[in-house]
Amino acid sequence: MHLSSKGRYAVNAMVDLALRESQGPVALAGIATRQRISLSYLEQLFARLRRAGLVTSTRGPGGGYTLGRELSGISVADVVMAVEEDTDPESQMPTRGEDLTGTLWADLDDVLLRHLATVPLKSLVDAQHERGFVAEAKPARRMLASVPTLKPLRSLAPNSVFAFGQRFAR
Repeated sequence: MHLSSKGRYAVNAMVDLALRESQGPVALAGIATRQRISLSYLEQLFARLRRAGLVTSTRGPGGGYTLGRELSGISVADVVMAVEEDTDPESQMPTRGEDLTGTLWADLDDVLLRHLATVPLKSLVDAQHERGFVAEAKPARRMLASVPTLKPLRSLAPNSVFAFGQRFAR
């Protein structure tokens, strides 16, 4: 397993999502802005996270993403494995020539993966709460002000020449 920036961005985005999902689905545009990640790149990462069952999406106005599983049931390794293309250490080893340190790197990758599997996403979220993190309130949706309906004015004037004439005839 190779930990690239893709894995780091995915973990940061998942922590951001977990910190704010109590307010409802979280829009990717907000995560992209807060984490300084390209929206199109983030969409690619979340497509992989969705396929892995780590997030679910809600379409439409007020839509966004929520966690697909319980926060304590998602490990950092789950997130990294979902977004990394090639997580098999065997496939990263050179095929030509003699690799003198291949076993060292494969063992290191194995140790890294086992460690990340012991770190639940919940521990990262709890660490943010301990540091005093408070998610900003979701901006209220603009509501159209209700316009009171006015009753049309009732005119006492006649509506035709004939009605006008009849008024004088009385």
